[in-house]
Amino acid sequence: MNNKLGFTLIEVLIAMSLLSLMMVLLFSSLHIGAKSWQQGEEKMADVNDIAIVQQFFNNHLAHALPQWNDFDPEKERIFAFQGQKNAVQFVGAFPASAERSGLQLFNVALKDIHKKSTVTVSVKPFFPLAENETVFEDEVELISGVKKFELAYFGLNDETGEYQWQSEWLNKELQPRLVKIAIEREDGRYTPDIIVALRVDNTYSNIDLDSVPIDDTPDTMDTAQ
Repeated sequence: MNNKLGFTLIEVLIAMSLLSLMMVLLFSSLHIGAKSWQQGEEKMADVNDIAIVQQFFNNHLAHALPQWNDFDPEKERIFAFQGQKNAVQFVGAFPASAERSGLQLFNVALKDIHKKSTVTVSVKPFFPLAENETVFEDEVELISGVKKFELAYFGLNDETGEYQWQSEWLNKELQPRLVKIAIEREDGRYTPDIIVALRVDNTYSNIDLDSVPIDDTPDTMDTAQ
């Protein structure tokens, strides 16, 4: 008689079923972990994009200088700061550690690049260069995949004589007190509005943001128009 012990067919089927169930649970856990990792990476990239945009406006637009472009005596002098609904131009300077010295003319605008709406920043020297010098104008992408890029300007309305939000700031003799930047992404990701306080003149200090009616921007902009 053969006394060696073995597994019955039922025991083998039960073991294979348990093994299959364990493999399903293992791969499901790996899939959930990989998906969570990918979502975390996308969230970090989104936060990084927003942080870069906020850092740019806080570092450069907040320190915009009230300057006049009156270098050509044959042309009418123009105030450097010009604000439109989807673009803004201002004068600023880079830190001392940067390679570019002197005042720079910044142009921030919404453009269509490779069939994608992109907010770009172009920079060139503000003061005219000598005849033998070359003007270097750099343009970089600030944020891409933008569905909406709108700016609003808080300051004195020439028509009403009141301080309110306006959709444009053109042909003025001073800078607005505040600039609001609203960005909406094409993928629906939320980007909070950025509000930057500017210097109106050389002796101006930033006003208290609590005294500005920020929440009623649409109404005041319609009034300004």
